[in-house]
Amino acid sequence: MEHQERIIAFSPREITEDEREYASNSYLMSLFALFVGLPLPIFNLMATVIFYLGKRKSTPFVKWHCMQALISQLFIFFFNTVAFWWTITYLFFPERFASDYSFNSYFSYILLVLFINGIEIVSTIYTAVQTRKGIHVRWFLFAELTDQILGHENTR
Repeated sequence: MEHQERIIAFSPREITEDEREYASNSYLMSLFALFVGLPLPIFNLMATVIFYLGKRKSTPFVKWHCMQALISQLFIFFFNTVAFWWTITYLFFPERFASDYSFNSYFSYILLVLFINGIEIVSTIYTAVQTRKGIHVRWFLFAELTDQILGHENTR
């Protein structure tokens, strides 16, 4: 039996202004929560979850983008949580960082987390602008997972 792909197209002309705004806001919500809840990474994830739950019965375009934003926040949540607690440990229990190896590991990890967060912030702003225009933006790794979770084999 031959595999057939089900392609769901989101045409900018078919997407209403409200759908564009809600899809765009799903990304902006995570940025807003990032700056308000800094340094606690749970606020970022909670804001995105709440927004998704509020829009889960929305149109496919809005629901798809809310889910992609949620998955990306879940991914980055783990990196940020480790960085947060490692920093707390470093500040309140400095004796655990007696060796240069421990500090170098910590510093390298913090640089990695800053890099990942920088990419996520730029990607989020870009995607929010594009979805506001009605353009369907698929993120590397997260788009495929979003398709699988929402039951789409391929969404373009």
